[in-house]
Amino acid sequence: MSEGQTSRRSPGEPWGGVRPFSIKTKLGALVVIAVLITTGLMMIAMRTATELRFITVFSMIATLLITQFVAHSLTAPLDEMNTVARSISRGDYTRRVRENRRDELGDLAGTINVMADELEAQERQRKELVANVSHELRTPIAGLRAVLENVVDGVSAADPETMRTALKQTERLGRLVETLLDLSRLDNGVVPLKTRRFEVWPYLSGVLKEANMVASARAGIASGSGSHTRTDVHLHLDVSPPELTALADPERIHQVVANLIDNAVKHSPAHGRVTVKARRGSLPQSLELEVLDEGPGIPKAEWAHIFERFNRGAVSSPHGPGSDGGTGLGLAIARWAVDLHGGRIGVAESDRGCRIIVTLPGLPAMPS
Repeated sequence: MSEGQTSRRSPGEPWGGVRPFSIKTKLGALVVIAVLITTGLMMIAMRTATELRFITVFSMIATLLITQFVAHSLTAPLDEMNTVARSISRGDYTRRVRENRRDELGDLAGTINVMADELEAQERQRKELVANVSHELRTPIAGLRAVLENVVDGVSAADPETMRTALKQTERLGRLVETLLDLSRLDNGVVPLKTRRFEVWPYLSGVLKEANMVASARAGIASGSGSHTRTDVHLHLDVSPPELTALADPERIHQVVANLIDNAVKHSPAHGRVTVKARRGSLPQSLELEVLDEGPGIPKAEWAHIFERFNRGAVSSPHGPGSDGGTGLGLAIARWAVDLHGGRIGVAESDRGCRIIVTLPGLPAMPS
């Protein structure tokens, strides 16, 4: 542990490994003090010939005062804990109990605070998951609607290529609905991954082709989903070696690549270029993905915040022509999917534009 860093006391763990001021000790001390007061007053009465009834009254008063003081020190934190527990039961996870005691009530206060922290984290994960899935559902619905409206209005013919685009969006919508059903199987905010080995070139080529076709179908139609309608940006794929394979969940990786492309295209200049690179990582079946655009880039001060929900950067308006700026969820979804794989995602140095690198671990290294 670094200098100046403090560690939180685990629930039930006494301060410093011992509990010098436990409730049992305090109650025992209360009994001893009451006996000593009574005995002392009796000895004074015997030496001064004071009537026993006065000694009894004085003894009772002294004992009651001490008992009241000890009882207040025990019931006051219980009242505070009760107030905090009621707030938690109403969904307010911001309240905490003061941990300024070194007895069993201090341990209970720490346990309540840890419980509130965990409930707050789970509630935050639930809201993020619902927001991410909702954002992802709007994307294929908007794309499917655009394709069908073009066919109905006679803008495009119902040829096999157009129908395949609609079919892909329908299939993707079905897979996203399955994600909603997976909510009942969430374990600590983690969605089960369906990892498999796949060839990177044809997979990414399909993702880029689908992005181009959906953008073309949406051109001139306001999607309202935060997805781009740019058709002037060229998407370039660079996979080396061509036979590169990876081990991951293809559906989750589709979320990562599609959202990174969407973000890059939105911020590209007119007739710009977005490059998607794939390379073999350091571990077996690991994969390194890179998405590079030619836009204005991201200020270094914003690098740590661009993957937060609803973060749309420090600019006041979208950079690319025809961009609507999005909802600020795309990069958050990409980070969420990468985190599920135990990978890393971040912004890297670039001479021009924004460069985002994704590292997926694949298989762990085998011992030699």
